[in-house]
Amino acid sequence: MQHQRVLILDFGGQYNQLIARRVRELNVFCDLVPSDISLKEIERYAPIGIIFTGGPNSVYDENSPKIDRGVFELGIPVLGICYGCQLMAYMLGGSVERATTSEYGKVEVSYRSSLLTVDMPASAVCWMSHTDRITRLPAGFKMLAESNNCPYAAFGDEKKKLYGVQFHPEVNHTFKGSVILKNFLYNVCGAAGDWTMSNFVASQIASLRERIGDKKVLCAMSGGVDSAVAATLIHRAVGDQLTCVFVDHGLLRKYEAEEVMSVFRDGLGMNLIKADDGEIFLGKLAGVTEPEQKRKIIGEQFIRSFEKQAKAIGKVDFLVQGTIYPDVIESGKGKSAVIKSHHNVGGLPSVVDFKEIIEPLRDLFKDEVRKVGFELGLPKNVVMRQPFPGPGLAIRIMGEVTREKLETLRDSDYILRDEIAKAGLDDKIWQYFTVITNSKTVGVQGDFRTYENVVAIRAVTSLDAMTADWARIPYDVLEKISTRIVNEVKRVNRIVYDITSKPPATIEWE
Repeated sequence: MQHQRVLILDFGGQYNQLIARRVRELNVFCDLVPSDISLKEIERYAPIGIIFTGGPNSVYDENSPKIDRGVFELGIPVLGICYGCQLMAYMLGGSVERATTSEYGKVEVSYRSSLLTVDMPASAVCWMSHTDRITRLPAGFKMLAESNNCPYAAFGDEKKKLYGVQFHPEVNHTFKGSVILKNFLYNVCGAAGDWTMSNFVASQIASLRERIGDKKVLCAMSGGVDSAVAATLIHRAVGDQLTCVFVDHGLLRKYEAEEVMSVFRDGLGMNLIKADDGEIFLGKLAGVTEPEQKRKIIGEQFIRSFEKQAKAIGKVDFLVQGTIYPDVIESGKGKSAVIKSHHNVGGLPSVVDFKEIIEPLRDLFKDEVRKVGFELGLPKNVVMRQPFPGPGLAIRIMGEVTREKLETLRDSDYILRDEIAKAGLDDKIWQYFTVITNSKTVGVQGDFRTYENVVAIRAVTSLDAMTADWARIPYDVLEKISTRIVNEVKRVNRIVYDITSKPPATIEWE
């Protein structure tokens, strides 16, 4: 099925992926592409609309990104956001100048009637982030919104279907911002709203069935949502032609390995092979304390373990990878096929005899992957599983990885996840886990002096893991978590809560 498409031209703004996600949420497919795309490439995409993103530059700077002026002559509707709207005005003959007063944060905007502002109130708060402002519109354009310091907070040429907004409709701080985007997509571009996960699943299964034919497919199953959904799609398409290899490196969360086998082999009937190589990994990690060395050891051994299982299977035609759209964007769209084929599953293409890589989720954001998982009937504990690093619990143990530390970490992490779920916060927090800090402190338990481990709790909210803020877990929930861990988990007498955002910290500790 060929979906209608909107093209989002990336000028380097901080909210660019968020624009794409908002468009997808409105049931319209979109691609985020570099702003230096050629006019011919734009035409090859055959978009029903184009969106210019924001960016950090000033349009009158010599080295600021521009676009071929011919894009405005294609007859394709265009919406410019922030820098994108200034660029449109500047290139079409308007004036952009440094504002006497910059606008950052929440600003009151007054709207005028237009196709872009249907169902918007007379005035509302929006999110601004700009130093320059448009002081004169190009010929044929009309003012559609204004603020105290911005005479053209929104404008448009309804005849040519060219629009601009100085504010950011994609962020939640803009009241009814999604309505602005919806009006552009449906009132201006004539979108049909054909991008749904049910449509995606049906078309993808049909496409995979045709592409694979009667050939063999191999998938490295990590237990994470991306590989789980990718494998399930392939299994729906070709059944037993798919073989999944699950390498249990002994660094998974409590009951995780059992859950993977129960859901995919016993529940869905997949041909799933489990390699119990935990002892091998633990042996390789003995005495190792440096985080990067841990990662390299685990990555290398994972390849060796997978290679052993793959050789036993025999010749394989296709290798499945759980690449998703943020991976493609961050790798650079033009180079993504080369970059992702080697790093996404730890370098597996170099050790497996195969003809092609299949990436059934490469067009999806993480939230869309989860929707596909539910569409396929996967259980919530699989679909909503938190992001989990490839090296597993090894990078949540500071210092050397030992059986004793793994036991303490698994038990404390299990309690944290249990209490977060009981509090109804599991759908509200992006990621949450415990860390063995490699520090010991004096405590008192049962009238006896103790000298035991400090366990840290890490919980963050995020949209895409590029940035993150520490989660404001209610004190009573934190109290329950702390009390249970020190009472129920061996070798722990103190709990601390990490309240550092990303940046400057990373989400994981190592």
